[in-house]
Amino acid sequence: MVDQTNATVCHIVLWIAQGLLATIFITAGLTKVTQPMEVLIESMPWAADLSPGLLKFIGISETLGSLGLILPSLFRIKPFLTVWAAIGLIAIMVLSVIFHIARGEFPSLGFNIVLISIASFIVWGRVKIAPIRPRHKTRHKH
Repeated sequence: MVDQTNATVCHIVLWIAQGLLATIFITAGLTKVTQPMEVLIESMPWAADLSPGLLKFIGISETLGSLGLILPSLFRIKPFLTVWAAIGLIAIMVLSVIFHIARGEFPSLGFNIVLISIASFIVWGRVKIAPIRPRHKTRHKH
């Protein structure tokens, strides 16, 4: 059982993790969506092996995932979507790990594993320790 003080600390740490992960993924996602392929290949040589459409799809997925980490919990509208956003980002990172292993790019794995760990912490924390409750609907009497 988690006491109220520990739950509060965990809630704060989870918000920090959500903010950090959202910042990383919105930056990465928007870069993939907005930059021309030639520019992306200069900074991410592996991008040359992906179609422009797939790279844009990954960027859109990362951007939407980053928004999903914050907005549902912030507004307390369907906050369970924050957990699903984190799970989606884990899936993207697992696929990234597989892609980099297949290419023999083992130094790239460390950052992916860190991101998977942070997202897994968010899933665990928002499900087990400090879930965010949805906003209660207020009924107006006429």
